[in-house]
Amino acid sequence: MDLLNQLLFDYTIRTVAMGAAVLGIVSGALGTFAVLRRQSLLGDAMSHAALPGVLIAFMLTGSKAPLVLILGAAIAGVLGTIFLLSIVRLTRIKEDSALGIILSVFFGFGLMLLTFLQKNPTASQAGLNTFLFGQAATLLERDVMTMAAVGGVALVITAVFWKEFKLLSFDRDFGASLGYPMQRLDMLLTTLLVIAIVIGLQAVGVVLMSAMVVAPAAAARQWTDRLSIMVLLASMFGAIAGVSGALISSLGSGLSTGPVVVLSISSIVVFSLLFASKRGLVWNWLKRQRNRRNLRMDAVLADLFKLAAHHNNLQHPHSIEALRAMNFQRGGVQNSLNALSQRGLVQETTPGEWALTNQGVIKAKDIVGNR
Repeated sequence: MDLLNQLLFDYTIRTVAMGAAVLGIVSGALGTFAVLRRQSLLGDAMSHAALPGVLIAFMLTGSKAPLVLILGAAIAGVLGTIFLLSIVRLTRIKEDSALGIILSVFFGFGLMLLTFLQKNPTASQAGLNTFLFGQAATLLERDVMTMAAVGGVALVITAVFWKEFKLLSFDRDFGASLGYPMQRLDMLLTTLLVIAIVIGLQAVGVVLMSAMVVAPAAAARQWTDRLSIMVLLASMFGAIAGVSGALISSLGSGLSTGPVVVLSISSIVVFSLLFASKRGLVWNWLKRQRNRRNLRMDAVLADLFKLAAHHNNLQHPHSIEALRAMNFQRGGVQNSLNALSQRGLVQETTPGEWALTNQGVIKAKDIVGNR
C-alpha cells in the first residue's frame, strides 16, 4: 500500500515510473523487430553511437534541454545507421563486424568528447556523464512528456507501416518482389529503433540501453508466435519492468533506477525462459514427461492386447511379470497399469494379473492399428 501511495502521490517516484514505463513500451515494441531480424546487437551499437550526438548537440547549442539532446542523439544514431548500411553494401565486411566497428568508433569518439568537456572550467557541462549509465531520478515531467511525444510518433509510424515492416522482418525478398522499397523501409525501421533508444538514454544510459531493446522482445517471444501479440507483450513487459524498477529503487538509498529496471526485465526474461507456455524450459520438460508417460501407457496397453490375442478372449488376464519382460527397456509398468486402471482401460483381476476392459480393447485396437 505504501508503494502504491508513493507511486500515485510522490512526485519524483511517479515521474521516474512514468518515464521508465514510456521507455519500456516504446523500446519493447520496436525492439521486437530487431530481435525477429536477428539484429539484437543493433540496439547496442546505436545506443553507443548516440553518445557523441548528445555531446555535440550540447557543444553547439549550450543547452541541456531534453529535446535538443534527443535530437542530437537521433542524428548521430541515424548517421551510424547510414554508415552501417554503407559498409555492408559497399564492402565485404559482414553486418556483425560492421556493428562492432560502428559501436567502438562512435563510442570512443563520444568518450573523447566527454573527457574534453569535463576539463572545461565552466560548470555548464555538469550532468552529461549521466548519459553513460543513466540517472532516472533526474527526470522531470517535461522530460517524460518529451519522451512520450517522440515515442508516440515512432509508434504511430510503426502502426502505419505495419504490413511493410512485417514483410521486412520475415521475407525481405518477397517484399522486394512485390515492389516495396525494402532498403528504404530498412532505413526507416532502424531510424525508429534509434528513436526508441535515444529517448531512454537519460534514464538507463548508453551502456544498459541495449537490454531495454532486446530483453522485452526476447521474453515476449517465448509466449507467442504472432507478431501483434509479441509486440503487445514486449511493450507490457517493458512497462512492468520500468514501473517495478522505479518502485524497487525507491526502497533503498543508493539504488540507481536504470540498473534496477534492467534487472527487473532480466527477471521477466528468466521467468519466460523457464515457464512460458510456448517455449519455456520447464513447460517443455513437463510436456516431454507427459508424452513419455503416454507412450509407456500405450506400449503396455498394446502388449497386453498382443498377449490376449493369442487366446480366444481379448480380455484374458496376464501377469505383470510378462508385461515387464516385454517392456524391460522402458520400465514403469506398474505406474502405467495404475494410470490405465484409473482411466478404465485395464483392471486387475487377481493380484498381479491384469486384463483389458471393453474400453481398453477398443483403445488397444486403435493403437495397434496405427503402428
